[in-house]
Amino acid sequence: MSTMLRLPETGMDKARVFSTMEELRAEDADWKHAKTWSLVYFAGEDILAVAKEAYMRFFSENGLNPMAFPSLRRFERDVVQMSLSMMHAPETAAGSMTSGGSESLLMAVKTAREWQRKTRPHVKAPEMLIPLSAHPALEKAAHYFDVAAVHIPLTADHRADVEAAKKLVNDNTILILGSAPQYPQGVVDPITELAAIAKERSILCHVDACLGGFLLPFFEGIGRKLPLFDFRVPGVTSISADIHKYGYAAKGASVIMYATRELRRFQYFSYADWPGGLYASPSMTGTRPGGAIAAAWAVMKYLGQSGYERLARETMETTDALRKGIDAIPGLRIVGNPDASVFAFDSDRVDVYQLADLMDKKGYKLDRQQRPPCLHMMVTAAHSVIKDAFLADLAAAVQELAETKPAPEGSAAMYGMLGAAPDRAAVGSMLIDFMDGLDNMP
Repeated sequence: MSTMLRLPETGMDKARVFSTMEELRAEDADWKHAKTWSLVYFAGEDILAVAKEAYMRFFSENGLNPMAFPSLRRFERDVVQMSLSMMHAPETAAGSMTSGGSESLLMAVKTAREWQRKTRPHVKAPEMLIPLSAHPALEKAAHYFDVAAVHIPLTADHRADVEAAKKLVNDNTILILGSAPQYPQGVVDPITELAAIAKERSILCHVDACLGGFLLPFFEGIGRKLPLFDFRVPGVTSISADIHKYGYAAKGASVIMYATRELRRFQYFSYADWPGGLYASPSMTGTRPGGAIAAAWAVMKYLGQSGYERLARETMETTDALRKGIDAIPGLRIVGNPDASVFAFDSDRVDVYQLADLMDKKGYKLDRQQRPPCLHMMVTAAHSVIKDAFLADLAAAVQELAETKPAPEGSAAMYGMLGAAPDRAAVGSMLIDFMDGLDNMP
């Protein structure tokens, strides 16, 4: 007899449906109480309420056909224009909303490939230069669009090595990318220098500001120094920024921006011969949830410049306090010199993966990283209420591990083994096996 789950013979009572859902979420990461240091960007109940209400008002609408829902067309246009303004874009600039950072990066690479086919048809094996720390969505884009990813090594401060990039660029290079900031250590790549290489070669330069695009633009207003990373940098031709990160919108909202409308045209797809009608799509997706578009518009309008500056100030003050507190714990140290509100720390005293497991038991969720082994934190203003308790629990956990010196087990053993394994292809295959088995987990 099949063990596959089937639809219930009769529908469940609504109260039972929701009570079951609440039971199932009991073991989920506790982001509401600021114990989660990734995945969820929470900035307060008022902002969450605005995003929820806006999303629900346009829950059923579909941005696939902008002519059917002119309200969504207006929302998207406004969101893109406000984002372009934040990035000091020229009047020629244009953009689109996407479902997230991965799609925005995919569109940047797809655009570069189509641009190359039109303007450089002699290039038969297109390449893009990306820092070793660049987001894996770019590896996905390389895989999907047959644009080889050539890795720029990092300097001692974890930023893209400009001199190495100068040696790697060649006649097949169609795109150079830098991050603002990159995820692992939270540092901003030398965008001005990378863009200069692209400009000299008359090729494209993309800035991946998916993580920092709704935080870094407000540094100037709160008195924090940062090198230029936006369209003011000569040679930058496109930028991506996620509104569902530090823009605090509902998930499924990012923007991909181009210096010219002509460049954006390479992103689009159209098909004129379908019996179902004329078809055109701006990005990867067909159906585009109206709620995500509406929520992005609502939150940006609700917060405005002053609201985002307030949250940026509170976020960075909390980040400074956490970094100082972690550095003060014997055996822990911040990796590099982060520019923004994400950072990593390692240890010469304890196994950081064991430390993460112990902090899991205390209710905290810290991301594990490798090469080198370290733990990653994403900070928002909401973490201000828990920073002191977190630092105390972290110090206690370090002390406990240092005194007991337990053998690695569970997650710590797995991360330690996989991180050190020399055959990275085999590790990749194991990750596929893990994903393939998720539907068998309880």
